[in-house]
Amino acid sequence: MPERKYRDPVHNIISLDSDKRDDFLLISLIDTAEFQRLRRIKQLGLALYTYQGAEHSRFTHSLGVMHIMTRVLDKLASENNISEETRIAARAAALLHDIGHGPFSHVIEKATNIKHEDWTEKILTDKATEVNSILSDFDIALPEMLVDIYRHKADAIYASQLVSSQLDCDRFDYLLRDSLMTGAKYGNYDLEWIIHTLKLDPISQKIYVSSKGLYAVEEYLQARFYMFRQVYFHHSLRAVENMLISILRRAVDLLQENRLQFVIEGNGLVKLLGKEPLTTDQFLALDDHDVMFHIKQWMREKDPILRDLCKRFINRRLFKSIDIKPDDHVAEFIVEAKRIVEEAGFDSNYYLLRDSAADIPYFGPYTLETSKPQSRIYIEVKPPQGMGLHEITEVSQVVRGMRGFQIDRLCFPKEVSQKMYKLLSNWPESS
Repeated sequence: MPERKYRDPVHNIISLDSDKRDDFLLISLIDTAEFQRLRRIKQLGLALYTYQGAEHSRFTHSLGVMHIMTRVLDKLASENNISEETRIAARAAALLHDIGHGPFSHVIEKATNIKHEDWTEKILTDKATEVNSILSDFDIALPEMLVDIYRHKADAIYASQLVSSQLDCDRFDYLLRDSLMTGAKYGNYDLEWIIHTLKLDPISQKIYVSSKGLYAVEEYLQARFYMFRQVYFHHSLRAVENMLISILRRAVDLLQENRLQFVIEGNGLVKLLGKEPLTTDQFLALDDHDVMFHIKQWMREKDPILRDLCKRFINRRLFKSIDIKPDDHVAEFIVEAKRIVEEAGFDSNYYLLRDSAADIPYFGPYTLETSKPQSRIYIEVKPPQGMGLHEITEVSQVVRGMRGFQIDRLCFPKEVSQKMYKLLSNWPESS
């Protein structure tokens, strides 16, 4: 049948028609081994340890981003001249934007310092991949066109904005999808109205929002703020992520000392831990299952630290955590925390983990003079409030009042939690 339909929990039905040239390209890309691999990489990494419904994959998210991109381009094309070349490149870029993600998405990046953006470009430009072959057969310049979109070097500036910016199709999808699959309602916002109010400035080639879309964009930015506060930075989620990082760090240390028993020579994960360069094939062989397989094998290691950490991880015996204040006294606090952990018989290098992270819901108010165009959201203003396009903080008190936030925590085994809570409660207020 010429029509391909995907039933989606967020968008209901995503349809592609193989009789259409651009749709046939997307269908072919979806069917590649590289894209099908995304079925085996969870969108939210280890969030299922906290939100049991968060089993969704990068595959489903990528389809959703492509679907939203198609809808936005259709809306813009009703009022502007969108070339077929730009439409094809933008839809393909949306579909493939996450193809370079490693196991458990962002978690593996923290442990190995790899960047999924770099691997996305390698996969697209490596002539040995199915994705490169299909893109090149369609148009020899298409792989580099997608790279230009990701790097914000495309002539059609709006294509890059719609893939990666403060108001992009990626965020449009993951907020709604993650909210639905976790059961947390913080990520809900009015996507339909935002799409309805998106406009294209024909001179600057940049996306802006008509005046009637202001409140919907405010809601969208608030949704992102609360999803980070309540979901992405959840205590338990961050704790299990740090446990995985600790497992991989211990495996690296044992590997360097030639004391890691279960090692598959030439395996991509082992090479990654050993900081050896990976071929594209070796990287693409890695997914969530590969990491879980190694962790299950390491549950039988002779090394007591790696063995214990892996058992805790597999059986969901999660570390606990406390919030600390990153002030002049934090070093003294950590010294006391280390003492508690080590007196309980744990190696503080692996059982006392500091977790620091930060997020800003909207960059505009903080870096307006130096930020790139993709870091700003522009709103159309009409009389009597004014005239022309204005950066959103100039017209929205809600967005102007948004402030970034950061977390600074210590993670540790449950066995020492009571002593850690007592240490925190007795610590001077200045700490």
